[in-house]
Amino acid sequence: MDDMIERAALFSRAAHQAVGQRRKYTDEPYWRHPAAVAERVSAVESATAEMIAAAHLHDVLEDTAVTALDIEACFGERVAVLVLELTDQFVDPEIGNRAHRKALERDRLALISPEAQTIKYADLIDNTGSIVARAPGFARVYLAEKRQLLEVMTRGDEALKRQAWSVLVEGEARIRGAAR
Repeated sequence: MDDMIERAALFSRAAHQAVGQRRKYTDEPYWRHPAAVAERVSAVESATAEMIAAAHLHDVLEDTAVTALDIEACFGERVAVLVLELTDQFVDPEIGNRAHRKALERDRLALISPEAQTIKYADLIDNTGSIVARAPGFARVYLAEKRQLLEVMTRGDEALKRQAWSVLVEGEARIRGAAR
């Protein structure tokens, strides 16, 4: 099973590098973000190889030419399902403004599997520090959205959920302090 994790890490890195993707606020190679999310998920006691692989792959459908069928062919149905659960379904501006799209996404994420919610907690933790440190204006919007998300995403790993809440509250305090 560790082979699956290693293959997912390489697959994610190659997919994100193929499109030249870089982190928005740090300009580092994007693949480092899913690697950090996967590392955090791997520390969860109940983590499976499929969860860790999906953590590596959680952004490939949104950001690269990779399809869900590609993921299923390479990593199996369970990994593909987890990645689909983690892929934003409401990105088209025709659906409505950002607040409306995020509300739809929040309602959807409230119902995803506990395994996918666990990965989402790790994703939120990794993104929050970067956004709070480098984009305080956007961080106000982001943190409010993530607070609402954590209020409804209640099925994932309890320890990681507590950590996500802690990072969120610390980010809110930092932004409040910066506003003074």
